[in-house]
Amino acid sequence: MHTSAHAPSEHRAAGILLHPTSLPGRYGIGDLGDELIAFLDWAASAGMRLWQVLPLNPPGYGDSPYGCVSSFAGNPLLISPQRLLEEGLLERVELDDLPQFDEQHVEFDMVGMLKHQLLRIAFERFSDHAAFDAFAAEHRPWLEDYALFMALKIKGRQGAWWTWNRRLVHREAGELNRLARKLEREIRFWKFVQFLFFRQWASVREAAAARGIRIIGDVPIYVACDSADVWGNRELFELDAEGHPTVVAGVPPDYFSETGQRWGNPLYRWDVMRENGFRWWIERVRTNLRFADLLRLDHFRGFVAYWAIPAHEPTAVHGQWVRGPGIALFDALRDALGELPLIAEDLGFITPDVHELRNAIGVPGMRILQFGFAQNDSPHLPHRYEPHSVAYSGTHDNDTARGWYASASEAEREAATTYLGCDAESVSDCLIRAACTSVAEMAIIPAQDILDLGSEARMNRPGATQGNWTWRIRPGALTQERAEKLRRLAEITGRI
Repeated sequence: MHTSAHAPSEHRAAGILLHPTSLPGRYGIGDLGDELIAFLDWAASAGMRLWQVLPLNPPGYGDSPYGCVSSFAGNPLLISPQRLLEEGLLERVELDDLPQFDEQHVEFDMVGMLKHQLLRIAFERFSDHAAFDAFAAEHRPWLEDYALFMALKIKGRQGAWWTWNRRLVHREAGELNRLARKLEREIRFWKFVQFLFFRQWASVREAAAARGIRIIGDVPIYVACDSADVWGNRELFELDAEGHPTVVAGVPPDYFSETGQRWGNPLYRWDVMRENGFRWWIERVRTNLRFADLLRLDHFRGFVAYWAIPAHEPTAVHGQWVRGPGIALFDALRDALGELPLIAEDLGFITPDVHELRNAIGVPGMRILQFGFAQNDSPHLPHRYEPHSVAYSGTHDNDTARGWYASASEAEREAATTYLGCDAESVSDCLIRAACTSVAEMAIIPAQDILDLGSEARMNRPGATQGNWTWRIRPGALTQERAEKLRRLAEITGRI
C-alpha cells in the first residue's frame, strides 16, 4: 500500500511535559480530579498527542519524585478528594473548611497532613472489600512489603529502616509476622491508599486514551536507600551487614561540576539480578506500564556503565566506571513483556557504547534544544537530529526557555539568535517551533515554555535541596488562544 508523500507520519506527535502536582485545584496540589480532565481536554484541543509526567511514585527526601519510597507504589498526594466525595467516601462538610493553600506553589507538609487526614476518613467508610481484596492479591509481591514498611515508618516516627530494631533490619520472619499481626489495620490502610491511587489513575488513563493522548511515564534508574524496595530486597543492592550502602551512585566531575555529583543512591548487584533473570526489574517495568503507554528510562548510560563511588567519599571525584547489565537486561524485559515502549534519557557523558545499546534495542534518545548553543554543530540542534528521537525545548531539570535565555552567555544568545532568529521576547516560541518542525518523531514542550514563563516557574534546580518540585500553573493560564496556536503548529508539522 502506498501512502502519499504528503501524508503525516503516524509516528510524528507533539506533547506537553507537566507533572500532575503542577495542576491547579483547591487542595494545595494538582491531583487526579476534574482539573486533570480539563487539562486533557485542553491538550487534545491543542493537538497534543503525548503527555509526559515525572515519576508517579511516593516521593521521599526533599519531596523529589526521583527519590521514591517505593518504585511500584503511586503517590498518595495525587489522590483526588473530589473523587472520594463522589464515591461517598468523604462528605462535603469535610471539604468545606479547608486551609487557604498557595495557588502557585505546593506546600508539601501542609498538603501531606490534609490528604492523610482525608484518606483516614475514607478508609473508615470504605466497604467494597471484594474489589480491594482482588487488588491486594494481584499486587501482593510488592504491596506487602510497601504497606508493612509504611506502617513501621508511621509507628516508628519516620526513622530510616536501618535504624529500626535489629530483627526488623534483618527481616527475621518471626518478627515480621508478629508485627504484621500487631499492625494489621495500619497495613490494610496503606494497601487501601494504593487501591485508591491505582483506581483513580486507571480512570485518568482511560480519559487520556479517549482523547487520543498517550502518557509518557518516567522510571528513575536508582531508588532511595530508605525505601521499601531496598529494605525488602537487600540482597539486590550493594549494602553492608547493617544495611548501609558500600558504594553509591553519581556521575564523575565534568564541565558543569569540578567534584561531579554524588547522588547517594545504593547501587544494584547486577550479578545477583542476572542470576534471577532480572525479576525485580521486570516487575518494576510491568507495574510502571500500568501507569503509562511509554516510559522514559532515566540515566540510560548507567545500564552500559555506571559511576560507583565508595560510600565514605564526600564527593564523586574518587569513583570508578563499572560495567552495567547491558543488553541482557533488555532481552529479559522483552522476553517477559514484549516490545519495549521506552525512551532513553541518553544525556550527560555519553560514550559510543551507550548509542550502540540504544540502537540495539531500537529505542529513541533525547535531544534538548537548550543544550544546542554551547558549541557549533551541536548534536542537540535540529539539523543533526535523527527521526527516531525525542526533541525537547527543555526538561524538568532545565530552566524555562525564557529563564535560560536570560542567564545564557553572550555567545550562546548570539548562537540562538543566529540559528533561530529569536530574542528575549520570542525565545519560548522559537524553541517550540524548532522542536515541532524538526524531524524528531516526538516533540515535547514543558508547560512553562508554552506559557512563556521565566525562572520563577522552574520545576527543579539540580543540587538545590529546597524549593524544588513545587511549581503550579495559575488557574485559567492554559487558554484556548494558546491551544489554537499550538494546534496550528502541530498541523503544519505533521504531528496531528
